[in-house]
Formats: sequence, C-alpha cells, structure tokens
Amino acid sequence: MAIRIVRLGSARVPGEGPRIGTVRRPPRGVPKTQYAAQNWYDVWYPVLSPSAELVKLGQQAETPQDWALFKKKYRAEMAAPEARHALALLATLSRHTDLAVGCYCEHEGSCHRSVLRELLAEADAQVVPAT
Repeated sequence: MAIRIVRLGSARVPGEGPRIGTVRRPPRGVPKTQYAAQNWYDVWYPVLSPSAELVKLGQQAETPQDWALFKKKYRAEMAAPEARHALALLATLSRHTDLAVGCYCEHEGSCHRSVLRELLAEADAQVVPAT
C-alpha cells in the first residue's frame, strides 16, 4: 500500500488506486464526466495545491534561488491546519490502500508535487519512490 506521485493525464499503472488532483484548477476543455476516464483524476483536492499566487511564482522560477523561495512559501501554506490534516489523512490512507496524487506539470522536479512528496514522507506516508 502506498501513495504514487503522478503527472495527471498520464497513463495509469496497474494497482495505482484512485487519483487525487492536487491542482488549483480542473483541466481545461474536459467535461467533468471525463476527468477519471481521461486519467486526470478521480477526486479534485485543491487544498494541497499552492495558492494561485504561488502557482505563478513556481511557474516563473528560473533559478535555484527562485525555486527555494517557492518551496519555502508552499511549505508555509501546507503548515496551515486544513492542509496538515489533509496530509495526515493521505499518510494514514497510504498505509491501508494504494492511491495517487498529482499535478499537470511535466517534470516533478519543477512542480509542487516534488515538495508534496517530501511533505507526505515527513507525515510518515508510504510513498512510492520517484522513477
């Protein structure tokens, strides 16, 4: 049992479990009825997404210092009670079932999901190692 960190819209792997979209906005141009069928997500959970302001900061990050600032601010947002409870819930679920969380970004290393991976591990989640 574990959490897999995925790119939303990518092909699912066997045994992945339900996908949770940790994104600020649903996919554009996709009917709600097609989110799961098109491998976006089964449940939208924006509480674990960076704020709209922070999404822009992350997308504009060009240097390691820019990325470090994004990480610091995202971690601060995830320290809020609602986000901490969500991380604890996912960590607990990861010890009992398979599930996946993700974002649209192509590369995990320049996406909030890389920080989310760290936060989940810090919350004692069972996390599938990055490939």
